[in-house]
Amino acid sequence: MGLTEMLRDGIQQGGSDIFIIPGSPVMAKCHGKMVPLSERILPKDSETLIQEAYALAGREMTILTEDGDDDFSFAIRDVSRFRCNAYNQRGTLAATCRAVTFGLPDPEAMGIPKLVMQLASLRNGMILVTGPAGSGKSTTMACMINQINHSREGHIITIEDPIEYLHHHEKSLVSQREVPNDSPTFERALRAALRQAPDVIMLGEMRDLETIKTAITAAETGHLLVSSLHTIGASKTVDRIIDTFPPEQQAQIRVQLSMILKAVVSQRLVPTVDGHQTAVFEVMTVNAAIQNLIRDGRTHQIDNAIFAGNNQEMLSMDNELARLCKAGRITRDVALSFAMNPETLQRRI
Repeated sequence: MGLTEMLRDGIQQGGSDIFIIPGSPVMAKCHGKMVPLSERILPKDSETLIQEAYALAGREMTILTEDGDDDFSFAIRDVSRFRCNAYNQRGTLAATCRAVTFGLPDPEAMGIPKLVMQLASLRNGMILVTGPAGSGKSTTMACMINQINHSREGHIITIEDPIEYLHHHEKSLVSQREVPNDSPTFERALRAALRQAPDVIMLGEMRDLETIKTAITAAETGHLLVSSLHTIGASKTVDRIIDTFPPEQQAQIRVQLSMILKAVVSQRLVPTVDGHQTAVFEVMTVNAAIQNLIRDGRTHQIDNAIFAGNNQEMLSMDNELARLCKAGRITRDVALSFAMNPETLQRRI
């Protein structure tokens, strides 16, 4: 069975990720469980499958050969788009293919709260979408960009590695740039974006100090910047950004961040009692109280501020877990294992 047939089979079974790793069957992650799609494959089999992926993408394997890993995307008609990361491991080739739908996702179907989608009405500053790998950050950002695209006129620039969702020109013009095909680095693409008269910039991920510096500059100069980080929780996100900078710059960055940061959305995928998964969200909207906590270096108090916050502008991860637990959608053990403060949540449920 070839790669196309395996990917089609994986999608039909509800797979979100397909893993090609020698010594194991090709596996699909279906609702959090691993399902085999083939017999055990050998190194030569994985190499053949990955060569097929590159052929579907119309891409050379040069980056994989020289750097040891490579991100790219490809589509299979009537099946799905796929975001693929190919890499070397133990002297063999392996890959992970993430399924991405052809159309843009529906926020309601994805369980994205209205409070998150309301953030798309902001005109400037920085919105961060955070969570572990595979938690749906790209989907949430795509929904926000799609809402902006349909609601106001302007120029939207997305910088991604690779491009996942394709946005058409609606009320806004949309320029989509892929790293490294259209620009060698996020930081360079972001600097160029500032000269391309953007109204909104969507940066796939803030990976390093230079990119974060440029992103802060972009948000300070009147643009709306939406980006992601691999962090869990609003307070850890703020700490992560500040800790990226040298100690002598951190006080100044706290002041800047308190002024430009508009919201942090944190999300996790948690298993439900019916064997599926659901997204759970935390939303920190930066009000005057949160600004003071960031500026004064009291980020450890942010979680309490969110927990006690107004439901019209804040969502607490623990409150959402408690709500799902009381509704019978997740078990008590699952709620406690994903809680930011398990002891407090245990008393509540």
